[in-house]
Amino acid sequence: MRRTLIILGSIIILIGLLWPWLSKLPIGRLPGDIVVDRPGFRFFLPVTTMLIASVVLSLLLWLFRK
Repeated sequence: MRRTLIILGSIIILIGLLWPWLSKLPIGRLPGDIVVDRPGFRFFLPVTTMLIASVVLSLLLWLFRK
């Protein structure tokens, strides 16, 4: 339990430090992400971004469990 909390905290700190550079990545603006922009209404469905995030998270969890 302690190890998990330390790893999770380290990841959160790392993301916080890298945030200025991470915001320049095209995450959320990939081909396949659906955006409907109309006057007074905006709908955003990041299909491709969520698929990539799911694959990366699954690989990381698989590696940590080995």
